[in-house]
Amino acid sequence: MSDTEEQAVNKNKAHRKEKPWDTDDIDQWKVDPFVPTDNRAGAFTEESSFATLFPKYREKYLREVWSAVTKALESHGIACTLDLVHGSMSVRTTRKTFDPYIILKARDMVKLMARGVAVNQAVKVLQDDMACDIIKIGSLVRNKERFVKRRQRIIGPDGSTLKAIELLTNCYVLVQGNTVSVMGPYKSLKEVRRIVLDCMKNIHPIYRIKELMIRRELAKDPKLANESWDRFLPQFRKRHLTTSQKTSRKNERIDALVEARNAAGLPTTKEEIQRKEAGADGKEKKAKKKVYTPFPPAQQPRKVDLQLESGEYFLKAEEKEHREEEKRKQKQAETTEKRRQERAEVYVPPVEEVAPTVEEKRKKKRKADATEVPQDATEEKSTKKKRKKEKAIEADED
Repeated sequence: MSDTEEQAVNKNKAHRKEKPWDTDDIDQWKVDPFVPTDNRAGAFTEESSFATLFPKYREKYLREVWSAVTKALESHGIACTLDLVHGSMSVRTTRKTFDPYIILKARDMVKLMARGVAVNQAVKVLQDDMACDIIKIGSLVRNKERFVKRRQRIIGPDGSTLKAIELLTNCYVLVQGNTVSVMGPYKSLKEVRRIVLDCMKNIHPIYRIKELMIRRELAKDPKLANESWDRFLPQFRKRHLTTSQKTSRKNERIDALVEARNAAGLPTTKEEIQRKEAGADGKEKKAKKKVYTPFPPAQQPRKVDLQLESGEYFLKAEEKEHREEEKRKQKQAETTEKRRQERAEVYVPPVEEVAPTVEEKRKKKRKADATEVPQDATEEKSTKKKRKKEKAIEADED
């Protein structure tokens, strides 16, 4: 290939042309305000409207602030209606509406107000650089108690976690019922949604908060603008292991235990420890063959019946709590003792064999020499016995 021949152009960039008007000093993310002069087509040909329901407990508040809502929407040419009979709020375009997207902003505003957001905060969503996101979390966790705990984890003690999320993302976050209402820039809404959904999946928000804090500090350094930040971000280890990972970790633990016991002078094999863990006293639990019977099993006693038999049903709440505390402490003490014994196995001293003295060796040798009988002597004894028997037989015959 000659030097004069042009180099191969990337297929993706083959039809790209120079853009002299697009320079680095232009902010691509800047949103210019929409003014009435931008709408050259004039009034809209058709009316657009949206309606949303609100809960009963919000009725009193909405009646008090509805005049402020009407005033805020009139400046954008949007009409609104509060229907107390059906419990709904509706917004619609008018002849004065000039922004085609403002009706969607008005819809988001009434949705936020229905979810519990104050009117002075909900009005901010009408701005061009503000957006909203209502995250539904009610169906992400089945267990009600677990759902309440994880939802409270988003708020944190005295609202500290929620405040940290708001400061780092420049968003307004409201946790209400089965939804989380968020208001802020488009990029920040994505971060808040990821934090909330991960929290519902049992990933604590503190991990994402730490990552956001590090990113915030790295963004201040212009040297790192074109570099990857992966080496600075924390890598959190997952605690939930797969079945194969659990099996490999169990085998590693058993191998380490066998090695420690063998080093301590307690000969142990891997099979013995596995049998010991499988069943009590080193005996594996063998599955018994079930005998078929057409009759259904007997009715199991209820929890109340068992409490009546043991007398726990008649105890007071303080006594029940005291009994549960005692059981918990006893179980904790047993577990602590068991772990202490396992840790002490490594320090068991090996059995040392004492070397025999010179006198003991001599005695042992003499005893061995005395017990040894030469083979010739045994043959002589057997021949003498045979001769005696033959002589006794000849005497009898005579």
